Amino acid sequence: MVDSRAALRAAQKLSVAFVVPLQGPTGIYGPSCLACGELAVEQLNAGRGIAGREVELVIVDGGRDPEVVADEVGVLVDTGRVQAVAGWHISAVRQAITRRVGGRVVYAFAAMHEGGDETPGVFMLGERPINQLLPAAHWMRRELGVGRWAIVGNDYVFPRVTGTTARLALEGTASRVVSETYVPLGTSDFSAVLSRLNDQPVDGVIMLLMGQDAVHFNRQFARSGIAAEMPRLSPAVEENTLLAGGAGAHEGLYAAAAYFDSLQTAESSELAAAYYARWGAWAPALNAVGESCYEALLFLARLGDVCGSVSMDAVARLESGHFYCSPRGLMRLDGNLVDQDVYLAAADGLEFRITDQIARAR
Repeated sequence: MVDSRAALRAAQKLSVAFVVPLQGPTGIYGPSCLACGELAVEQLNAGRGIAGREVELVIVDGGRDPEVVADEVGVLVDTGRVQAVAGWHISAVRQAITRRVGGRVVYAFAAMHEGGDETPGVFMLGERPINQLLPAAHWMRRELGVGRWAIVGNDYVFPRVTGTTARLALEGTASRVVSETYVPLGTSDFSAVLSRLNDQPVDGVIMLLMGQDAVHFNRQFARSGIAAEMPRLSPAVEENTLLAGGAGAHEGLYAAAAYFDSLQTAESSELAAAYYARWGAWAPALNAVGESCYEALLFLARLGDVCGSVSMDAVARLESGHFYCSPRGLMRLDGNLVDQDVYLAAADGLEFRITDQIARAR
């Protein structure tokens, strides 16, 4: 009888493989991801959960080798331990997970991305070059005169595909990419990269570096003395990166994202109030990465409300063009992608100052 009651309680739960980085260069984001994920679960379970089922997170460390992460997620799906996947992790991890379990469970991928993953059940909720990096580059050309870009990124799918997209998209415009350099995840010495930047006809740097790698680059870039004359633009730098880099490492640094802790829209302010009420003033930074994890779990709940379930059969009936609201404001599904408002912000010491809105949900 005890076993049957336990089985009934388990069947009434919806367990989500929550894949977030807890080690490696992107491990710097981990505390924010966990805090936002737990807040989302508490709020959902205070209501009707997801499709009437209590939500449970099964934490998977997404900071490890992609195939190791995918194998762990695969076992969780194979055994029925989880019924969905969500979280922030790099695109190389996403690709490994989709190779292992793609099309079997719904997958809310929270991170900014390079676009173009049509695996059934995969929803790409983050920003993409067309509404993030490219309008930011055009803004910096118009406002700061940055026309010749050098790309410095990590050597995996998101930076490389995004870099290629930027290079091709800027052809025939007043801006262009003059060089691309990609380094392994975990790089801490950028002296050779900085030396090459000094030798090139470059006005600005597009940073496609993740986590601790971006921290090292920003510190060394500032010490090189070129920060005042060569602005940097990143789709990945967030509040944790600023804190880790220190106040002196960010002159001329701009970030493009759909969420900043300093955004102060009605929707973002509601999340911030709940977050700091739950975790206190010394909570992990409330940033675009953590918020995207909160976003992914609420998106699963939205699927449950609209489709009646988060099963593959149910979500396959979801129509493109569906609008919903989130801490990022108005969101619109475009196939399995999301159109959303995106902002450009300038680093101001250890905080971001919003300078402009560069894209709108449409």
